[in-house]
Amino acid sequence: MVENIDEITVNYEEGGELVVEELDKVVLSRGSWTTILFKYREYDRRKEGMGPTKYTIRRYQKRNGVYRQQSKFNISSVKQAAQLHEALGGWIAEDAED
Repeated sequence: MVENIDEITVNYEEGGELVVEELDKVVLSRGSWTTILFKYREYDRRKEGMGPTKYTIRRYQKRNGVYRQQSKFNISSVKQAAQLHEALGGWIAEDAED
């Protein structure tokens, strides 16, 4: 748990070994409810190395001075991310016409 949005990360270690590596993040909203988009990859034990790029959107709520994760949505592949991008792009273009 952290007190500052900029300190929030998805990096995760087990036994001193990095198993989730954050590659980048974008803070989509700030405040008592915060939304962050992360780009990351996970350690693949079979390949003994980091796996493919993945993405996750996480919501945090600040309570008692610290941010706690409340929900998450994992985008499991570049293909799924591209589909999400295409759908949002289409909707945004439609809404811009109104």
